[in-house]
Amino acid sequence: MSAALIRLGRIDSTQDFLERHPELGICGVLADCQTAGRGRRGNDWQSAPGAGLWLSAALPVPPIPPGLVLQRAMGAVAEALEPWSASLGLKWPNDLVAWHSGRLVKLGGIIGQVKGERMLLGVGVNLRAAPVIPGRPIPPACLADLCPLPEGQPDPEALALEILSAWEDLATLRETAFRWPAEGDSIRWEAGAGVCAGWMEDGRLAVRTDAGLESLAVGDVSGLLAPSS
Repeated sequence: MSAALIRLGRIDSTQDFLERHPELGICGVLADCQTAGRGRRGNDWQSAPGAGLWLSAALPVPPIPPGLVLQRAMGAVAEALEPWSASLGLKWPNDLVAWHSGRLVKLGGIIGQVKGERMLLGVGVNLRAAPVIPGRPIPPACLADLCPLPEGQPDPEALALEILSAWEDLATLRETAFRWPAEGDSIRWEAGAGVCAGWMEDGRLAVRTDAGLESLAVGDVSGLLAPSS
């Protein structure tokens, strides 16, 4: 069953809208502008009218490990954006990133939560403009920074429909152009540092530290950085 798409103009948050309206069942919500978008760990997601894709969906809880859900969902977003940029990657645990002018930049973020029998997924992607947020070691960027965008493209509604269709099958692995960190990359986080030993099948990250081989889960860190960041 294909999820219906509801398009709204100005709203506080597509994620909050779906939480307030469980009677809508399985569906997607696309907004032209959010005034109180939500990011991971309670962070705000800033968005300007017409600048990006702001999409949430209420879907059945997928039969895959919880740690993989957001990675697979963001992989579907990267796949939908391939006609404009084939160089989009996934930064662990689930950010949409790219290499631009020799540094890693963030184009999008995703959140998810289970409410009853529904999984609420919410994604924000900077298409034509990105917010200016000083002090971020991995700065915001937009798709237009990476490649020229023809007028009127990409169309947020067409993108939303393609992403919704892919999100209905999160059991399928969709590879991005790269993953960061790759095996052998040095990384640090608020509680430690080490060397990436690979992405695990359940969504965790394997890391070699002075204490030995460890694994990081999505809730363990607020974000990964390279040692020089």
